[in-house]
Amino acid sequence: MSECSHDCSSCASNCGERKEPQNFLKPANKYSKIKKVIGIVSGKGGVGKSLVACLLASKCAKAGLKVGVLDADITGPSVPKSFGIDERAVQDGECLLPNITENGIKIMSINLLLEDANAPVVWRGPVISGVVEQFWTDVRWGELDYLFVDMPPGTGDVALTVFQSLPVDGIIIVSTPQDLVRMIVNKAFNMAKMMNVPVLGLIENMSWFFCPECDKKFEIFGKSQIDETAAQLGVPVLAKLPVNPKINRLVDSGKIYKAECPELDDFVDALK
Repeated sequence: MSECSHDCSSCASNCGERKEPQNFLKPANKYSKIKKVIGIVSGKGGVGKSLVACLLASKCAKAGLKVGVLDADITGPSVPKSFGIDERAVQDGECLLPNITENGIKIMSINLLLEDANAPVVWRGPVISGVVEQFWTDVRWGELDYLFVDMPPGTGDVALTVFQSLPVDGIIIVSTPQDLVRMIVNKAFNMAKMMNVPVLGLIENMSWFFCPECDKKFEIFGKSQIDETAAQLGVPVLAKLPVNPKINRLVDSGKIYKAECPELDDFVDALK
């Protein structure tokens, strides 16, 4: 008998130490029927991940899809403000009820549970991860075609919780044109690969700026490298989003759902 290597995946023996792979997935409650869960991720902050999540949700809602946004960025939530929501979420005795935007998008965020939206969330990682799980298990999401999960930057506790606890059907990695971001994209991609989560593609934010005065397009943050990065990783480029002051103003006024972003049309059509 050969010596045990403790690698059960490649062993044909049925010994007492053999263990089945652990499944950490948390079931949704009986009131939630969600067809697809898509994570919006980035390896670093400040690339516009939350903006992309809000734009995608808004475009899907305009296309007639039922969508929600789970704001998993517990220490830096921005989704409610983008949609102009400041009323606190309520409970119905069994579940938390998501707030609903003017165009029908269901939202759950820690800022909807705090007495003061400006109060900092100074919690340790396990507590934050537990809240994210509760946003999945304890919120009455109802029937949704897509639930977008706006994840915090990096590859830490929350990303691990989302990948292990939620039935994530795929992720979208958001980046910007700077060379540093290529390494950050690779980190997010490699984590998804380790967790067996499909990468649907890359979205480059702040890719270019169109000057209406001179009728020219400028790459103000440097030449885009997203096509080369996507080719190396074997995933598609889903969109290259411009720097658009109009969208910035809509975010500040809580009306992101009114934004026009034709660069996302093809991807949303694919989701439909």
